[in-house]
Amino acid sequence: MSNQSIQTVTTSGDKLKVTLAIVAAIAGIVAFYVLVGQPKYVRLGALVGGVVIAAVLILISQLGRDLIAFAKESVREAKKVVWPTRKEAGQMTVVVFGFVLIMALFLLATDKVLEYLIMNVILGLK
Repeated sequence: MSNQSIQTVTTSGDKLKVTLAIVAAIAGIVAFYVLVGQPKYVRLGALVGGVVIAAVLILISQLGRDLIAFAKESVREAKKVVWPTRKEAGQMTVVVFGFVLIMALFLLATDKVLEYLIMNVILGLK
Protein backbone atom coordinates (compact mmCIF):
# COMPACT_ATOMS: atom_id res chain seq x y z
CA MET A 1 0.00 0.00 0.00
CA SER A 2 1.31 3.42 -0.93
CA ASN A 3 1.54 6.21 1.61
CA GLN A 4 1.88 8.93 -1.00
CA SER A 5 -0.84 11.53 -1.06
CA ILE A 6 -2.11 12.88 -4.34
CA GLN A 7 -2.42 16.61 -4.59
CA THR A 8 -4.29 18.42 -7.30
CA VAL A 9 -2.95 21.90 -7.71
CA THR A 10 -4.87 24.15 -10.06
CA THR A 11 -4.04 27.79 -10.39
CA SER A 12 -6.72 30.40 -10.85
CA GLY A 13 -5.27 31.07 -14.30
CA ASP A 14 -5.93 27.48 -15.32
CA LYS A 15 -9.45 27.64 -13.93
CA LEU A 16 -10.01 30.82 -15.93
CA LYS A 17 -8.69 29.16 -19.12
CA VAL A 18 -10.99 26.16 -18.68
CA THR A 19 -13.95 28.42 -17.94
CA LEU A 20 -13.22 30.55 -21.01
CA ALA A 21 -12.87 27.38 -23.09
CA ILE A 22 -16.31 26.22 -21.99
CA VAL A 23 -17.75 29.67 -22.72
CA ALA A 24 -16.11 29.72 -26.18
CA ALA A 25 -17.49 26.29 -27.05
CA ILE A 26 -20.98 27.26 -25.91
CA ALA A 27 -20.71 30.57 -27.78
CA GLY A 28 -19.79 28.74 -30.98
CA ILE A 29 -22.78 26.42 -30.63
CA VAL A 30 -25.14 29.30 -29.83
CA ALA A 31 -23.79 31.33 -32.76
CA PHE A 32 -24.44 28.38 -35.08
CA TYR A 33 -28.11 28.39 -34.13
CA VAL A 34 -28.52 32.18 -33.89
CA LEU A 35 -27.13 32.72 -37.39
CA VAL A 36 -29.88 30.66 -39.04
CA GLY A 37 -30.45 33.20 -41.81
CA GLN A 38 -26.76 33.40 -42.74
CA PRO A 39 -25.01 31.22 -45.32
CA LYS A 40 -23.96 27.77 -44.16
CA TYR A 41 -20.22 28.55 -44.24
CA VAL A 42 -20.72 31.51 -41.87
CA ARG A 43 -22.62 29.32 -39.41
CA LEU A 44 -20.05 26.54 -39.63
CA GLY A 45 -17.25 29.10 -39.29
CA ALA A 46 -18.76 30.38 -36.04
CA LEU A 47 -19.15 26.83 -34.71
CA VAL A 48 -15.66 25.70 -35.72
CA GLY A 49 -14.15 28.97 -34.48
CA GLY A 50 -15.70 28.54 -31.04
CA VAL A 51 -14.56 24.93 -30.79
CA VAL A 52 -11.02 25.75 -31.98
CA ILE A 53 -10.70 28.60 -29.49
CA ALA A 54 -11.96 26.27 -26.74
CA ALA A 55 -9.46 23.58 -27.75
CA VAL A 56 -6.55 26.05 -27.76
CA LEU A 57 -7.50 27.38 -24.35
CA ILE A 58 -7.76 23.86 -22.93
CA LEU A 59 -4.45 22.79 -24.47
CA ILE A 60 -2.51 25.71 -22.99
CA SER A 61 -3.83 25.00 -19.50
CA GLN A 62 -2.32 22.47 -17.09
CA LEU A 63 -5.23 20.16 -17.84
CA GLY A 64 -4.31 20.21 -21.52
CA ARG A 65 -0.63 19.58 -20.82
CA ASP A 66 -1.58 16.64 -18.62
CA LEU A 67 -3.88 15.34 -21.36
CA ILE A 68 -1.10 15.57 -23.96
CA ALA A 69 1.34 13.79 -21.62
CA PHE A 70 -1.23 11.04 -21.02
CA ALA A 71 -1.80 10.63 -24.77
CA LYS A 72 1.95 10.37 -25.42
CA GLU A 73 2.35 7.78 -22.67
CA SER A 74 -0.61 5.81 -24.05
CA VAL A 75 0.96 5.72 -27.52
CA ARG A 76 4.27 4.65 -26.00
CA GLU A 77 2.56 1.80 -24.12
CA ALA A 78 0.56 0.74 -27.19
CA LYS A 79 3.82 0.37 -29.11
CA LYS A 80 4.98 -2.18 -26.50
CA VAL A 81 2.06 -4.50 -27.24
CA VAL A 82 3.03 -7.77 -28.88
CA TRP A 83 0.35 -8.50 -31.46
CA PRO A 84 -0.44 -12.11 -32.41
CA THR A 85 0.51 -13.37 -35.85
CA ARG A 86 -2.19 -14.03 -38.41
CA LYS A 87 -1.96 -17.76 -37.71
CA GLU A 88 -2.27 -17.27 -33.93
CA ALA A 89 -5.25 -14.95 -34.40
CA GLY A 90 -6.97 -17.52 -36.61
CA GLN A 91 -6.33 -20.28 -34.09
CA MET A 92 -7.70 -18.19 -31.23
CA THR A 93 -10.79 -17.37 -33.31
CA VAL A 94 -11.44 -21.07 -33.97
CA VAL A 95 -11.06 -21.83 -30.25
CA VAL A 96 -13.52 -19.08 -29.32
CA PHE A 97 -16.09 -20.23 -31.89
CA GLY A 98 -15.67 -23.82 -30.71
CA PHE A 99 -16.21 -22.81 -27.09
CA VAL A 100 -19.29 -20.77 -28.04
CA LEU A 101 -20.73 -23.74 -29.95
CA ILE A 102 -20.11 -26.14 -27.05
CA MET A 103 -21.60 -23.67 -24.58
CA ALA A 104 -24.67 -23.16 -26.79
CA LEU A 105 -25.23 -26.92 -27.01
CA PHE A 106 -24.80 -27.27 -23.24
CA LEU A 107 -27.31 -24.51 -22.55
CA LEU A 108 -29.76 -25.99 -25.06
CA ALA A 109 -29.49 -29.41 -23.40
CA THR A 110 -29.87 -27.89 -19.93
CA ASP A 111 -32.93 -25.93 -21.05
CA LYS A 112 -34.59 -28.99 -22.56
CA VAL A 113 -33.90 -31.15 -19.48
CA LEU A 114 -35.30 -28.48 -17.16
CA GLU A 115 -38.29 -27.97 -19.44
CA TYR A 116 -39.02 -31.70 -19.40
CA LEU A 117 -38.62 -31.92 -15.61
CA ILE A 118 -40.82 -28.92 -14.91
CA MET A 119 -43.54 -29.56 -17.50
CA ASN A 120 -43.82 -33.36 -17.28
CA VAL A 121 -42.52 -34.47 -13.90
CA ILE A 122 -43.43 -31.59 -11.60
CA LEU A 123 -46.53 -30.07 -13.24
CA GLY A 124 -47.66 -33.07 -15.31
CA LEU A 125 -48.94 -30.82 -18.13
CA LYS A 126 -47.86 -32.89 -21.14
